Amino acid sequence: MLKVKEPGFYTTVQDSGRKGYRHLGVPVAGACDRIAAGRVNSLLENDPGAALLEMTMQGPVLVFTEPTYIALSGADMEVTLNGDALAMEQVHRVAAGSELRCSRTLHGFRTYLGIKGGFRTEEVLGSRSYYPPVTKQRKLIPLMELPYEPTTDFEPKLLKLSPSEFWKEEKLEAYPGPEYDLLNQKQREMLYATRFTLGKEHDRMACQLQEHLPGHLIRMITSATLPGTVQLTPAGRLIILLRDGQTTGGYPRVLQLSDRAVSVLAQKHTADHVRFVSTPF
Repeated sequence: MLKVKEPGFYTTVQDSGRKGYRHLGVPVAGACDRIAAGRVNSLLENDPGAALLEMTMQGPVLVFTEPTYIALSGADMEVTLNGDALAMEQVHRVAAGSELRCSRTLHGFRTYLGIKGGFRTEEVLGSRSYYPPVTKQRKLIPLMELPYEPTTDFEPKLLKLSPSEFWKEEKLEAYPGPEYDLLNQKQREMLYATRFTLGKEHDRMACQLQEHLPGHLIRMITSATLPGTVQLTPAGRLIILLRDGQTTGGYPRVLQLSDRAVSVLAQKHTADHVRFVSTPF
């Protein structure tokens, strides 16, 4: 069992997501940075969709009651195990009774903590991912306990990976969205020429960009959206949907980010900069 002494700023259980329910308005959710989550599970030789912890800016303090192995990836975070600093992107053995302290992120926004075999929390609609409208939990709270299977004899094939360092990247690969052709020439040019700044409206659902494009009077019926859909409001504000974003929307969908670009965006802080880069289908 993993006991939560301090929950951190915003720590959630996430896996590869809740598939097959978008027609009911339930987003897939899952890890915001899928690449970092996948690296953790690869190091631990877990199922690719095994549940792990997504830690935002400030991590939790945790106590392991059984022996296991862990790995971390994503944002570069200060982490200690029984007072000793732990390196990112490699497997660490954890003895029963050990205390893990996950402090602040030095670079990037979200860090992923995986455990051998994955966390065995409750499944809801086929996923362990926290998503408040359908799960009991919104985030970790003090005194919570997260179950896992103890492991004592794991010999990892991968000892270490080089860091992804997505926080260094500004370019976001983007495809034309369904309403891209409704934009005028100036709007299209600004879309790719502008260095955008992430606004303070920034969470697992979506982030807004500070710089505006010229407004529009485009009318459309509510249509399907995905993580990475870039919407343009009538006032010219750009909104990028993330993993918990709504499944439909009424604003023009001017761009669609690649899955890799969504992971890059997941490591950005408010006031960080991004640029859209046109990517052909």
